[in-house]
Amino acid sequence: MNDLNEFLRPGAVVAALVAPTKKALFHQLGVLAHRVHGVDDELVVERLTERERLGSTGFGGGVAIPHGKIEGLTQVVGVFARLAQPIDFGAIDDMPVDLVFMLLSPVDAGADHLKALAQVSRMLRDRAFVAKLRGAGSDDALLALFANVEARDAA
Repeated sequence: MNDLNEFLRPGAVVAALVAPTKKALFHQLGVLAHRVHGVDDELVVERLTERERLGSTGFGGGVAIPHGKIEGLTQVVGVFARLAQPIDFGAIDDMPVDLVFMLLSPVDAGADHLKALAQVSRMLRDRAFVAKLRGAGSDDALLALFANVEARDAA
């Protein structure tokens, strides 16, 4: 299983992503994943959309964890975005989403994929941590918050 710092790299964290719809968000996430992790952006959009058809990955409280498996990846990778404006995501609580943590995994990464989802889900259920994410002023501040939670959990 990868540590959070291994799959959430500098450049993969955005403090004010503009995406007015879920479709636009998936496109932007694909572009970021391509830029930072070298994956095919169109394939990312396709996989996220396929997964979303099974049910919304918006799990409440303004948070979503879209995820999918991508051919050619060798490890779990992530992209985090705080949206400039919340969007309708079809979340379980019908609240609009403003915090999005996308996870992409190799096709054969069953256990690692599930462990990464569980790790991110636990972190984003922590109301105090989520409040800090919403208050962070920059990409670097967001990345530092993730680094600090990882260091705290490892201690």
